Amino acid sequence: MQQKDHIKYMKRALELARLGSGHVHPNPMVGAVIVKNGKIIGEGYHEFFGGPHAEINAISHATEDVKGSTIYVTLEPCSHYGKTPPCADRIIKEGFEKVVIGMGDPNPFVNGKGIDKLKKAGIAVTDNVLKENAKHLNECYLKNIHKKEPFCVMKTAMTLDGKISTFTGDSKWISSVKSRLYVQELRHRYTGIMVGVNTVIKDDPKLNDRSENKIKSDPTRIVIDSSGRTPMEAQVLTDDIQTIIAVTNNAPPTFIETVIKKGKEIVICPEKDDKVDLKYLMKVLFEKGIDSILLEGGSTLNFTAIKEGIVDKVISFISPKIVGGKDALTPVGGYGIENIRNAITLNIESVTKIDDDILVEAYIIHK
Repeated sequence: MQQKDHIKYMKRALELARLGSGHVHPNPMVGAVIVKNGKIIGEGYHEFFGGPHAEINAISHATEDVKGSTIYVTLEPCSHYGKTPPCADRIIKEGFEKVVIGMGDPNPFVNGKGIDKLKKAGIAVTDNVLKENAKHLNECYLKNIHKKEPFCVMKTAMTLDGKISTFTGDSKWISSVKSRLYVQELRHRYTGIMVGVNTVIKDDPKLNDRSENKIKSDPTRIVIDSSGRTPMEAQVLTDDIQTIIAVTNNAPPTFIETVIKKGKEIVICPEKDDKVDLKYLMKVLFEKGIDSILLEGGSTLNFTAIKEGIVDKVISFISPKIVGGKDALTPVGGYGIENIRNAITLNIESVTKIDDDILVEAYIIHK
């Protein structure tokens, strides 16, 4: 097949892989397409954690014998026993002629072993087809493997003049209805939602997943509360959704005891600049199985998170409104950066419209 055919079928495999968003973590999203005699005869994707992998689902859905066909897979087929048997072994057993791969799997249990196994069995392998697309698809998984930390996305909503509220503190609603629905899809995609205690005190948010196609449980809520100020009547402490309150030794023992009695979890962190040490917290959260975080913090927490280097990506909704006010808050507050040459820089991934809002997605350039 020609390169344009490889790209066409890999694009379809990537589309399929995205259907697993929010359902397969901590595993990667993977899609597979089987092509024989120039037509697709089978498709599949990894649908849920612990379930059959994409390759197996594509084989199961094939409309004819797959022997002698080509399978397009967004990620290198696994070569080890995990929740399921090795996909590389099944591909060999079924008699595929060729395997086209989006990107290699950096997981130490795989990391080239799947490709080697296929080649030794006499199967032709083409890899790195739409590699950057495949990497973008599984950006959370890749950070988990390389850094052993959650992938962190900072979400903001602001007016065209860069305000997240008026000078009185009113912020409902800056962004459009469709933008707010998209935020619910983001909550569905990530395993943790992080806010600061001031947000809890001011807004008493529920911070749950209200997406249309919700299947999994709500993301874990993480409240950064250095000195233990979360109100005991707050929704994050009174409902049945998993909540972690991150404190320092400045939190009163009675506060810690009461939170635990309410069935919520306390993580005592070291202090850094009189605040919770966020780098320490990230390691703890990852060990607890939280592989990705949607940061919906206020301006102070947002600045601290960026300064401490835990933010990987920024998603910003910009509304065509102007409110002005020197005391109106901006998305990133704190004490700020002293010199422009030291400003946090970003690589803009995309700029799109949602109703009248502008949605900007960008990656932090870590120096």
